[in-house]
Parts: sequence; structure tokens; C-alpha cells
Amino acid sequence: MDFSAKMLRDDALEGKTIVVTGGGSGLGKSMTKYFLELGANVAITSRDIDKLKATASELQSETGGNCLAVACDVRHYEQVEVMLKTVLDSFGRVDVLLNNAAGNFISPTERLSANAFDTIIDIVLKGSKNCTLAFGKHWIDAKQQSAVVLNIVTTYAWTGSAYVVPSATAKAGVLAMTRSLAVEWAKYGIRTNAIAPGPFPTKGAWDRLLPGDLKDKFDLAKKVPLKRVGDHQELANLAAYLVSDFSGYVNGEVITLDGGEWLKGAGQFNLLEAIPEEMWDMLEAMIKAKKA
Repeated sequence: MDFSAKMLRDDALEGKTIVVTGGGSGLGKSMTKYFLELGANVAITSRDIDKLKATASELQSETGGNCLAVACDVRHYEQVEVMLKTVLDSFGRVDVLLNNAAGNFISPTERLSANAFDTIIDIVLKGSKNCTLAFGKHWIDAKQQSAVVLNIVTTYAWTGSAYVVPSATAKAGVLAMTRSLAVEWAKYGIRTNAIAPGPFPTKGAWDRLLPGDLKDKFDLAKKVPLKRVGDHQELANLAAYLVSDFSGYVNGEVITLDGGEWLKGAGQFNLLEAIPEEMWDMLEAMIKAKKA
């Protein structure tokens, strides 16, 4: 099966303007590319304007779409307001906000400084709040009646996870905001949903999380029941569906896209998968002998 196949028809996002935070690289870039291929205008934002401009130029050449690079540090509300105005001045309207900007690192929590913890909270939770609030206020004031917020969370937003506590804390907050606003803002025509991706390795992010040969020893595919990591196009397909009119009745939903990884980790006895067949034969014989 070709997991990189594209799902929606070519004009599925025609006429829509989408803002992707953290759109200059990784999964944000992959989603942006597909949005452009489907006919959307896309504005990508991050702090690194040079990377953004290079990405926008590359994607425009590959897709023939309109991609606008706008520098913005989502941790600062006033910068978000300026970014929104820039997008409106360029495209006339905005239909979708994709809160994708994130930060993370692996560390025992007791080794973290208060500032290190705050850095992740500020980018992930405060940044998503800043963008959602600014865009939501605009849509409500403009009486636009149709808009979408799509948040990228993670499966450990509801389970928690050791060694990435700032990220787990922040993503849990974004998850709560997603579900809360889905109810509160539905009356304004604003749908709010989220995707919780499993392992979708990107060179930059995973090199920072698992430096050196750690990523080779920490085989992500082994944690997934389907025995593989995700293809970027699979995430882009789902994101495109959720920001399109085809998903008009989907609101307040968090869709897990992880090949069953979190369920495998959650089951109390899932580690028994490591037991070889011959040992199961021995255990079964022992149980039968005990019953006899």
C-alpha cells in the first residue's frame, strides 16, 4: 500500500486561506505543501524569517500555490496580532488556523530549570492560546460564520509521559482548550479540532530529541503495533480533511494517528508481547498441569 498517496480531490481547499504556525519545516511544511496542492493560500509563521522565506519559495515552485512567509513569535500576543493583520492585508481573509508550533526536549524533570520548563509552556500552550484568541476575536467581530482551528497535540496529552513533562503539561492544556472552545464558539461557526500524532520522525526535531546514536537504539517502529512510523502525507491527508468543508460536522474531536502506539503502551500486560512462542507453550503447559 502506498502510504504517501494523496486523499482529497485537487480543489478541496480552493479559495481558503490557512495560517500554519511552525510551518517552515517538518510536519508543518508537509501539511502546508498539501494545502497548497489542494488550492489554498497558506501563510507560514515562525521566528526564523530566512527559513520561512526559503520554504515559501520552495513550496511555491513545487505547487504553483501562494505561500506567504510571516515572521512571528507566537509567545507574544502583539506579534500574533501583527501577523494576522499581515495575512488579512495579503489575502483579504483567513479561514483556518493550524496551531502546529511546538518545542520539546527529553530530560529528567528535576534537571530542568524553571526557565526551561517555561520555554515549552510558552511556545506550546501560550502560543496556541495567543493565536486562537486573536483569530477567534477577529472571526467573531467579522461575523465570518465559518472558520476552523486545528491543533496538533499528542497522545500523552491525556496519559502524561515521564521525561517530557513540560510538553505533556502544555499539550494537555491545548487539548482542554480544543474541547472547551468547540462548544463555546460553535455558535459563531468556528469548529475546533485536534490531531494527536504518534511517531512521525522529522530530521530536525528527532535529532534534537534523540541526539547521536540514541535514535538508532530507540527504534520508534517497535513501539507501534503496525510496526512502522507514520508517513508525512498520512498526517497531511487528515489535516486537510479536518480543515476542509468535508468535515463540517466534526467539532471538538481529537483524532489519534499513531498506528495503535498509545494503546499498546497503556495496556497493563502489553509487555507480554516480548515473550517468545516457545515460552507461551511452556506457560500453557504449566497452567494446564496446575488445573489438573
